[in-house]
Amino acid sequence: MRLLITVARRIHKRHLYTPTSCLSSAASCSGAATNSGLQFRDDQLVCGSTGELVQRLRGQVEVRTEFISQEEEGALMKELEPGLRKKRYEFDHWDDAIHGYRETERAQWGAVCEGVMDRLRAVAFSEGSPLLGPVHVLDLDKAGYIKPHIDSVKFCGSTIAGLSLLSDSVMRLVREDEPAEWLNLFLPRRSLYILRDQARYKFTHEILKDDESLFSGQRVPRHRRISVICRNLPV
Repeated sequence: MRLLITVARRIHKRHLYTPTSCLSSAASCSGAATNSGLQFRDDQLVCGSTGELVQRLRGQVEVRTEFISQEEEGALMKELEPGLRKKRYEFDHWDDAIHGYRETERAQWGAVCEGVMDRLRAVAFSEGSPLLGPVHVLDLDKAGYIKPHIDSVKFCGSTIAGLSLLSDSVMRLVREDEPAEWLNLFLPRRSLYILRDQARYKFTHEILKDDESLFSGQRVPRHRRISVICRNLPV
């Protein structure tokens, strides 16, 4: 049975993408830990087609490095891996939004993982914001990727927040009605990304496939990637 929360609308063909210089979106200068050997400061994790766009979406797009520790990542994997192993990777998603994936939902966690989820909810969502059902877990094969899409407003609210496990990756946002406007997000392993409001519904989002995974002109090798995703309900 397909998971309801993976419903997506308005899938687009990949647009022509011309790299340009990346621009900072934050003031912090601490280093981002990666498993690919790349080094970007925290203020270099979001780049875009123009500085004006990056500034305009400030507060609607966040990347928080080292949001979880290695030990917490291990605890999450220990809970998730047994169930994921029972599934096969699929390469024909029902709405053609994802290629090379398997997925599940999680309603209950052990103490360590529940602590991680509580921390995620406190950071990403306003107090009292109703959240969408169980937590969505998406496992991308090394050859997998997520195509440009916008989630269904029928089921999802203004905010999405996701932990990145096992691999660095690059998320791309492209304005739906103006493809020349785009953002790239560098998502280091164990980081948290948050998309809100216009960045959530005016822009498609995707996870780049391994052979297209570039950030600020540098190669970001994509390995197997698991995302642990929370969404709020529409109001």
